Amino acid sequence: MQKLFIISILCAACCAVPQDLSGKMFTFPVESNTAHVTLLPSRVNFKSVTVCLRYLTDLTRNYALFSMASRSSANDFLIFKTANKGRFDVHTRGKVSSFRGLPDEPNTWYSSCSTWDSNSGLAQVWINGNPSTSGVGFKGNLDGAPNIVLGQEQDSVGGGFDAGQSFVGMITDVHMWDYALSACELQRFASDLNFTPGDVINWRALDFTITGDVVVEDDQISRCLPSQ
Repeated sequence: MQKLFIISILCAACCAVPQDLSGKMFTFPVESNTAHVTLLPSRVNFKSVTVCLRYLTDLTRNYALFSMASRSSANDFLIFKTANKGRFDVHTRGKVSSFRGLPDEPNTWYSSCSTWDSNSGLAQVWINGNPSTSGVGFKGNLDGAPNIVLGQEQDSVGGGFDAGQSFVGMITDVHMWDYALSACELQRFASDLNFTPGDVINWRALDFTITGDVVVEDDQISRCLPSQ
């Protein structure tokens, strides 16, 4: 059954037509327990993970920024903003690493990256190119077919959504790598310089499906060129 599940995920990825979402964003306009975006990864089984994205929200409650579930754990790799100001949690196969004192103002664009290494178990959060301290998460590989969701926190693979943990706001430039990016690479992403796109999830060639009230629209990050 596990093999069939992995094959179905890979077949879906093969059949989907990737889209270049450069200059676009996902807008989640309302709180709900249905609205989400499912991202189809290019591979399964991870020894390390980096996830980077940019987001804006006015939420002060709990919400999920990135949720990856598998049959082994509903929280295989979860980036979770708690109601406590400045606190982010990174879950790796259900083990939680908490990070405090990070930038957290409403209605502000943030560049957020989270890294994890399977050998050491070390996890870390970077906001706008600046690192948190390191925490210890799960030690071991994240094996099995992943189900990756934006906008909701999965309590089961592809479901178990709670409106009180849903994301409301805008998300753009989502990338995932199967290795831990270096400090220089993380800072290049934060500065929107010439960084290497994700080899698992690539915003410039994104396989995705939308469910519910999610809109793809032009992003609102200031990238306008001066008038000639």
